[in-house]
Amino acid sequence: MTEEIEFILDSTQESMAGSIAHLEKEFLNIRAGKANPAMLGSVFVDYYGAATPLSQVSNINVPDARTITLQPFEKKMLQPIEKAIMIANIGFNPMNNGDIIIISVPPLTEERRRDLAKQAKTEAEDAKIGIRNVRKDANTDIKKLEKEGTSEDVCKRAEDEVQNLTNSFIKKIDELLVHKEAEIMKV
Repeated sequence: MTEEIEFILDSTQESMAGSIAHLEKEFLNIRAGKANPAMLGSVFVDYYGAATPLSQVSNINVPDARTITLQPFEKKMLQPIEKAIMIANIGFNPMNNGDIIIISVPPLTEERRRDLAKQAKTEAEDAKIGIRNVRKDANTDIKKLEKEGTSEDVCKRAEDEVQNLTNSFIKKIDELLVHKEAEIMKV
């Protein structure tokens, strides 16, 4: 195969792997009933005028399956952290005891579990769309090379390779979704 086709295949695989990584990150934000520091990943605190991730202004611990504790590095950050969690609207009610913030993670209702499973399906479908778009771009680049004189057989093999990559990454997305749905629906 030519260097151009090798480059297209490498960049295609890299982009598809990026879609999987993004999906895994999104799945971390979908809570599955037990406490996890990643649940607070979308919370930003006003720290001296800058929006700062919660993990950079406090220690986040999970002492048990239903509790998250936050210990700010600076005591004066207790109120801003509490306020940021409320503003983030992630369904938590933080309690401030003067030293640390305690968040009780409520158990999920059946309806909420179904909603989260639906959200996971949507994220997986978005990842599949991303994979298919990468495939389309790669095939467009391969067709361009064919018009520029690259052998038809080489281009056909490259298109087959792109399709194989697509199939394997979509299978990986399906596996991740099945695992996440099982995690969500587990009581």
